[in-house]
Amino acid sequence: MKSTSDKSLSEVHESVDTTNRVGGWKRFLAFIGPAYLVSVGYMDPGNWATDIAGGSRFGYSLIWVLLVSNWIALLLQSLSAKLGIVKGWDLAQASRQQYPTWVNYSLYGLAEIAIAATDLAEIIGMAIGLNLLFEIPLLYGVLITVFDTFLLLLLINKGIRKIELFIVSLVSIIGLSFFAEMLIVKPEFSQIAKGFIPSSLSGDALYIAIGIIGATVMPHNLYLHSSLVQTRRIKKNKEGIKGALKYNFLDSVIALNAAFFVNAAILVLAAAAFYKNGHYLVADISNAHSLLEGIFGKMAPTLFAIALIAAGQSSTITGTLAGQIVMEGYLNLRISPWIRRLLTRLIAVTPAIITLMYFGDQELGELLILSQVILSLQLGFAIIPLIHFTNSPELMGEFKNKRWIKVLAWLSAIVIIGLNLKLVIEELNQFSSSQFGSNLLLSWFIYLVLIFIGILLGYIIFHPWFKKVRNRSITPHLTIEKLNLQTLPSFSKIAIAVDFSKQDKLSIQHAITLGGMEADYLLIHVVESATAVKYGDEVMDEESAFDLNVMKEYANQLISKGYKVQYLLGFGGRALSISEIVKVQDCKLLVLGAHGHKGIKDLLFGSTVEAVRHKINIPIFVAK
Repeated sequence: MKSTSDKSLSEVHESVDTTNRVGGWKRFLAFIGPAYLVSVGYMDPGNWATDIAGGSRFGYSLIWVLLVSNWIALLLQSLSAKLGIVKGWDLAQASRQQYPTWVNYSLYGLAEIAIAATDLAEIIGMAIGLNLLFEIPLLYGVLITVFDTFLLLLLINKGIRKIELFIVSLVSIIGLSFFAEMLIVKPEFSQIAKGFIPSSLSGDALYIAIGIIGATVMPHNLYLHSSLVQTRRIKKNKEGIKGALKYNFLDSVIALNAAFFVNAAILVLAAAAFYKNGHYLVADISNAHSLLEGIFGKMAPTLFAIALIAAGQSSTITGTLAGQIVMEGYLNLRISPWIRRLLTRLIAVTPAIITLMYFGDQELGELLILSQVILSLQLGFAIIPLIHFTNSPELMGEFKNKRWIKVLAWLSAIVIIGLNLKLVIEELNQFSSSQFGSNLLLSWFIYLVLIFIGILLGYIIFHPWFKKVRNRSITPHLTIEKLNLQTLPSFSKIAIAVDFSKQDKLSIQHAITLGGMEADYLLIHVVESATAVKYGDEVMDEESAFDLNVMKEYANQLISKGYKVQYLLGFGGRALSISEIVKVQDCKLLVLGAHGHKGIKDLLFGSTVEAVRHKINIPIFVAK
């Protein structure tokens, strides 16, 4: 359905009030949280795979890539937060306002691919963690991850602060686990220091470095951060915005540097444990776990597996939120959160299952690294719009990027896009010389896709030069039509769905208030016993007979007060039975009771109101 709110993550928008906090630590603590949710994306299982591969193959020499990636991430996340705080838009919403439809749909598709790649990493990481800790087969572990769909659903109903607390707890588990790992492996600090000196990148080193960048500066995090900062209610004046920008920057510095130390610890662990001992090709998390046990005993691999599960679970929550933001922002479309979560997870589960079934467990590590390279290739399409929007005086006013920030932001974009371009050229050369290169159909498809991607990239780079930035409203209702009010005919026949709960009294009261003494009333109750479901109205079991008597009692009470009442039983599914009776009896209004189920309860007990409203075309009154 189309979103009826222009607010990003509307269910938690401005749910944390910072306006009544007076300076100092209390005010700062009110802002802490969004960057921690973002930071878990920087220490997810995808990061583990690239960091382990980098440390085992090249020792400490790629630490500088991690550091530079972290600086770039801090810069870009700050710009993302600025867009959300100053303009009140997330990155997807801003893109929807500035670009034509074909560009928006293309950017949306790329964003969904990035989120699926992120989710793929969480699935693989969680499955491997469960395998390492509990010896659950990887295929079963992948299937189990489908069911963590419901965790976010439970947490979002508790408020954004509960989600943030849960995430910080998991991040703490990861950090403490790796602190203990460092005490066990005892790395060489002099060699670590040399790793901060930049070195040339080509071949495998370039591939791993780009994987590290993609795993660190993740596209979905830019969408996520611009939305999460809007969960804080701030004063919309100059001082309020300045304060929010300052506190969110501090939040980002602390959270992203914590993520950097975790990533550095993983790479250092791999270098100290594997590269130093001659294990140069450990790209697989499972192999890393096994080797740790062989070198350092059982404690190190146990800590490793616990941290891996915590990383996978925390990252999957933020990936789900990013998916919701992207869909609502680009398409102005909102679907049920659990359906959105399940859809994302099923898309990501598919390649993992195919890999396991056809290529075996050993290829899962390579798939993990590939997912991070895909993320890096998507980065330009999120970074460039973000830079343009935050550079724009029309959108940001006096809070537009300063010149030195513009220079650093464009340098970051050039570095990322340049490295990605170099990788694409190298991969194309390898493809041309491989057995697949002779397949003309496949070759033409790949080149056509690359041409389209090049056109799209060029368009968003040069867009502000040939089309002015639009500073317009993003509300879903673009025009307000003059109301043509007229008196509608009264409801001649009103159906009332009853379920013999306390809700019935309220439903009947509302119905007779709307219809008065002139309307005809039809009481409907649906029998859901096993016999009724199978045989319908062909059988009158004990439950059906009891229900009919209760209906009769309801009707008699109303008739005694002068109302015209009939009653009917339905059998089987509630929504289908109610809608069919309403249609056959030609009712003009349906009154339903709502019990206010949320989250898992709504999933288990069903949402009759939602199901019925899609099956009938008469007004529905929901009594709650």
